[in-house]
Amino acid sequence: MEEYQTDEDFKDENYAEKRLPRGEYENCTFENCVFANSDLSGTIFAECTFIDCDLSMAKLHKTTFREVKFKDCKLMGLHFDDCNDFLISFDFEACLLNFSIFQQLKLKNTRFKGCKLVEVDFSGSDLSSSVFADCDLSGATFENTNLEAADLRSAWNFVIDPEKNKLAKARFSKENLLGLLGRYNIKVE
Repeated sequence: MEEYQTDEDFKDENYAEKRLPRGEYENCTFENCVFANSDLSGTIFAECTFIDCDLSMAKLHKTTFREVKFKDCKLMGLHFDDCNDFLISFDFEACLLNFSIFQQLKLKNTRFKGCKLVEVDFSGSDLSSSVFADCDLSGATFENTNLEAADLRSAWNFVIDPEKNKLAKARFSKENLLGLLGRYNIKVE
């Protein structure tokens, strides 16, 4: 029997030791919970908020995230590309997303605010109109990525090849333009 929880608050739970019951969670809040290395496969999260949680290396096979907010969470090494991509939508604030994979996902209008996105793979994703505010994108992969109208003005450490990505109307600052020119081996002083 699958769980159905709505408008519930889950606090200080360790789901690495005992599995979160598979089912649907709607408008729930998870605060200071540990999901590291746990199996969240097939679970549905709709309009949920995760605050100060650790989901690092969790299994996300066919997991559904619809209008889910993550704040101050550790989300390292997650394969978001394994999720159910129907109506997938996120908001990330002050999260650690290093080594996560978002390949081939439609993530229009996604907000990344104050996040570390080191070695994250965005290959083939649609990030049009997304915002990367105050984000570290060291080693992030952008290949065949749609960044049209995306805002990267306050992002840093990114390398984006304009010939391999869609960048129409994307916004950059003068200070971070070097991230677009790296392939040309030129020096800007």
